[in-house]
Amino acid sequence: MSITVKHISKYYKDLKALDDVSFEVKKGELFGLIGPDGAGKTTLFRILTTLLIADDGIATVADFDTTKDYKTIRNSVGYMPGKFSLYQDLTVEENLNFFATTFNTTIEKNYDLIKDIYIQIEPFKNRRAGKLSGGMKQKLALCCALIHKPKVLFLDEPTTGVDPVSRKEFWEMLKRLQLKGITILVSTPYMDEAALCDRIALIQGGKILEINTPEAIVKQYPKIIYNVSANNMHELIESLKSYQHTYNVYSFGEFVHYTDQRTDFSPEELKAYLMTQNLLEVTINKTKPTIEDAFMELAK
Repeated sequence: MSITVKHISKYYKDLKALDDVSFEVKKGELFGLIGPDGAGKTTLFRILTTLLIADDGIATVADFDTTKDYKTIRNSVGYMPGKFSLYQDLTVEENLNFFATTFNTTIEKNYDLIKDIYIQIEPFKNRRAGKLSGGMKQKLALCCALIHKPKVLFLDEPTTGVDPVSRKEFWEMLKRLQLKGITILVSTPYMDEAALCDRIALIQGGKILEINTPEAIVKQYPKIIYNVSANNMHELIESLKSYQHTYNVYSFGEFVHYTDQRTDFSPEELKAYLMTQNLLEVTINKTKPTIEDAFMELAK
């Protein structure tokens, strides 16, 4: 295994940031840690990259213990933290040269690894990093994390605050890096990105809810979900919450996702109820569950 986490817990005074977390990541796998802000993702990343020490449990990265072999791990992994942490006053080229020198290598030596990414920012190589767009900062940070040819790449919420086009491009880059044999552990609050991983761990409140392939997690969803819409979204949600047979209800884009407690659910009956609540243009249609639906179910 490339990463092994066994019964890791971490406390901040009275707050348990991580609660008995265990999972494994195979060599060459693109593994996603999926959960909202405050779920414990960054704390776990800092433990695995030897920036924090766990209060309980053990973890290994590239077969090295995160406590005993921290110096070796730091030379074996690439880490892209959630917040842009490169030198804002240095240019693109200066930042990349700095990180290459830190790891006793050169841009030329490992250029084949970053070429596909670097050619996109090379026209701005003399621009200060602080003046780059969000997408360009993201690409520069990834290049700096890769310049020493790491065995394992840690990406903590790399697409937060980045436009949809740059997000898509970034995940395409990750797939290409995976083909080069690099193990990738990526965290994200975006449920749609979960489907792009080989396997995922859903995390909430410091606890792992489920670990499996995205397809298997969605397949396990136990109920039928309905897309419900009406002329007033707020009133629709409040009315559904008050409905005596409601099992679960939450907004999902332009619709409300609704599940019923009963096995003999009647959409017509629900529609009639909603119309008594002065709602108009009511539509109710079956829909397929998503990772977000599975997460909401597990989090209950």
